[in-house]
Amino acid sequence: MTVHPEPSPADPSKIDPELVELAQQVFDLARRGDATMLAAVIEKGAPPNLRNDKGDSLVMLASYHGHVDAVRALLERGADPNLRNDNGQTPIAGAAFKGFDAVIETLLAHGADVEGASPDGRTALMVAAMFNRTAIMELLIAHGANPNARDANGVSAMDAAGRMGAGDAQARLKELGS
Repeated sequence: MTVHPEPSPADPSKIDPELVELAQQVFDLARRGDATMLAAVIEKGAPPNLRNDKGDSLVMLASYHGHVDAVRALLERGADPNLRNDNGQTPIAGAAFKGFDAVIETLLAHGADVEGASPDGRTALMVAAMFNRTAIMELLIAHGANPNARDANGVSAMDAAGRMGAGDAQARLKELGS
């Protein structure tokens, strides 16, 4: 069996500037949450997993900015709900950080990994706990997130909440037996 390496990224100086501008417009659609235009662009052949220079996918951008309809439109057209950016962050962790529960529900309904852990093991639940987002914590736990998971440094959601002074998150985790 022959293994073919992934193609190396194109030399940015050799990419058509008009194509770069077009891609920027598509990324702006995701940031603005223009679900109708995103759907049309994908249906015309744009890759649903298009990523910018930081590795942020269209789903990541729409999730981070709280645009549930845009997230849904992308996922329904084949976008990957778990595609990590160059920092290893997932859309579900971005939505947990920003506090967008409807986005998280949509991602989960389309197969997102409920843990959404970054390379250091920090889960979406840990992120939600850090920022005292108890409704998101409950949503994630209801979908199977492990409240006792630990990141690479041994930090749990309870620890993360404690470090950030997120008292409501700590109380809720304690009620759940964490």
